[in-house]
Amino acid sequence: MMKKWMLVISLVLYGCAEETEKSPTQGPIAEKIVTNLNIPWSINLQDDTFYISERVGTIARIQGDHVVHEPVQLSASLSSVSEAGLLGFALKPDFPETGEAYAYYTYDMNGNPFNKIVTIKRQDGQWQEISIHLDGIETSNIHHGGRLEIGPDGSLYVTVGDAGNPINAQDPASLNGKILRMKDNGAFELFSMGHRNPQGLAWNAAGTLYEAEHGQSANDEINLVEQGKNYGYPIIEGDETEEGLESPIITTGSKETWAPSGITFHQGKLYVATLRGESIKILNVETGEVEQSITGFGRVRDVFSDGESLYFITNNTDGRGTPSEDDDVLYRLK
Repeated sequence: MMKKWMLVISLVLYGCAEETEKSPTQGPIAEKIVTNLNIPWSINLQDDTFYISERVGTIARIQGDHVVHEPVQLSASLSSVSEAGLLGFALKPDFPETGEAYAYYTYDMNGNPFNKIVTIKRQDGQWQEISIHLDGIETSNIHHGGRLEIGPDGSLYVTVGDAGNPINAQDPASLNGKILRMKDNGAFELFSMGHRNPQGLAWNAAGTLYEAEHGQSANDEINLVEQGKNYGYPIIEGDETEEGLESPIITTGSKETWAPSGITFHQGKLYVATLRGESIKILNVETGEVEQSITGFGRVRDVFSDGESLYFITNNTDGRGTPSEDDDVLYRLK
């Protein structure tokens, strides 16, 4: 049975695990694929072409070192509230034939922000919203959630934030603070509840689902997620326990903040993009250890593995970072 671990990392140990953008003996540990992305959010790869959603309402299509920011025509204008825009993005399994993908975005209605899940279709170098799957998802100026991933079962999984209202996470009648799964008939079911601002989903080789979410004033979490279970927020946080509620397998504890975003498994380890932590954490989910912390790139929004290489995108142009003149960047880790 997997134990729950709390990450208490001394400065000495942390420094030993840490690598920066440049190593005096090996040179840069990551190479730039393309630069000047517009607040990128979610990485997808089809054959040799990357498709990356950008919060401003475009999809960056990248072939080699060439990038085109393709416009997305949506049925509602993107909201300008904090953290909003075109967020989650997942190519459908039949994308090579249909040109279709799922998207999650924030829009305004009657002066208030909401989120929706739609299908968009690529044609003639641009994207068009062609159907709505779930609309009117309540939100606020924070905690939109927004991650879309296709699971091993072929279903669409969605993370929805608590919209800044912790009560929502424990309300089964609310979509907020939940992980949702789309059923074969197109309806959505609550897969799990009790989440604050879930940002990352990934499955290991055995098909086990893991999730990353922002804690409140630290206490960020990595959860092993099973259908129908309650992950406790706001009743428990971090290393707290209570009968009937699931505690995280890894937590940063009350003195460290990562603000984790996208996650992926790569060569058996869990790679976690972190915003506030400005790093990629390489985790051993069996031991709860941070085996390495890759820094030197600023805020990191998403990570992606094609089985051979690990890719990541920075998010220094999101209004909370310190961008360089070529941010944001798609990198390949050497």
